[in-house]
Amino acid sequence: MSLTNLRPLTGEGKKIFIETYGCQMNFGDSEIVVSIMQKEGYFYTEHIEEADIILINTCSVRDNAEQRIWGRLNEMRRLRRKKPSLRVGVIGCMAERLKEELLNSDCGVDIVAGPDTYRDLPKLCREAESGGKGINTLLSTDETYADIAPVRLDKNGVSGFISIMRGCNNFCAYCVVPYTRGRERSRSHETIVSEARTLFENGYREVTLLGQNVNSYADGEVNFPKLLAKVADISPLLRVRFATSHPKDLSDELIATMAHYPNICKAVHLPAQSGSNAMLEKMNRKYTREWYLERMNAIKRAMPECAITTDLISGFCGETLEDHEATLSLMREVGYASAFMFKYSERPDTFSARHFADDVAEEEKTRRLTEVIALQNELSLENNRRDVGKTFEVLIEGRSKRSDKQLCGRTSQNKMVVFDSIEGYGAGDYIEVEITDCSSATLFGKAKN
Repeated sequence: MSLTNLRPLTGEGKKIFIETYGCQMNFGDSEIVVSIMQKEGYFYTEHIEEADIILINTCSVRDNAEQRIWGRLNEMRRLRRKKPSLRVGVIGCMAERLKEELLNSDCGVDIVAGPDTYRDLPKLCREAESGGKGINTLLSTDETYADIAPVRLDKNGVSGFISIMRGCNNFCAYCVVPYTRGRERSRSHETIVSEARTLFENGYREVTLLGQNVNSYADGEVNFPKLLAKVADISPLLRVRFATSHPKDLSDELIATMAHYPNICKAVHLPAQSGSNAMLEKMNRKYTREWYLERMNAIKRAMPECAITTDLISGFCGETLEDHEATLSLMREVGYASAFMFKYSERPDTFSARHFADDVAEEEKTRRLTEVIALQNELSLENNRRDVGKTFEVLIEGRSKRSDKQLCGRTSQNKMVVFDSIEGYGAGDYIEVEITDCSSATLFGKAKN
């Protein structure tokens, strides 16, 4: 497979604008959608006022995310008054979950397309432009979009995402993903390696392999550690990351592969969700606190420099104060570099919505989440302080948001570093940086030349 369509086309003709919410998978999907639409003669625009078609790529993981989309759809009315021919579509997980509600709402939704139906979008858009409604939300057991060259919408041309699989088989009690994205299916490893090689040959210096559960990837005899090695072998100058892993599938082979390759980044995002065995069982996470901590220790033994990040849920159904304290103690024991932290949000049709009472009061969820966030801020600062005085290889991403006189980039551990510009270095270059200071979110340093 040859991937050469790396940049969006601009020109005169019908224009499409995409607004993306949610996970990195959604951003990768938006790049696939632009590629599909460009082949049908549409041009991508970054300016919503220019658009003939607006597509909103949505997330359904939490109610908050969906409420943002409903609010955004209401705001589209202003644009439609200015341009009556404008067509608005909702794609992705929310489209899959709420197709009827979207089409029957007074928000003026013309197109509804689920995550597995993007090849059908040109036809759906034509139906909407003809005055009808374009809808397709059929889930697939084999769609991976492996043959489509994504149009890269990132601006720095340094880091690129590659979707290696779609769907999820885990059916965690709280999670809507298996219902909105279907069952797991993996792309062929040849197409993944080819896409990574093309990115490298076009100047990209980092790829992130994406999936709802990357470490259950399987293509014949090629499992995830073997795939990771194949991508890392493209060049020692190509950094390789991945997200997201499930703790039950974090094998010794994967840890050994990460430790063996210097260009496989020493960062693992491993969602714990809770530190309580009672909650883990109720969530259907398929591992115990003890298993999780043993995996943490295995990572630290093989890669002492590895940064570990996580996801945590506060206030899941039936969570007691003892369960909450178990999560806080897990955080302290692991010493996470950072975390995504949320209050439990009941999602319709999930196992927990059907079988458990959402019985932790909202105020108590907020209180517990506040404690989790406060502790993580302390842990992140402690973690970063341990880096002060050390020197790291940083992949430069571009100018710092703080100042044009500074550059920023990431360490192998996925930590952002800000440092004064140095002549001859820019986006895509590697540079050694000594860390001189930090905050809980950022490292500050001095480049060595």
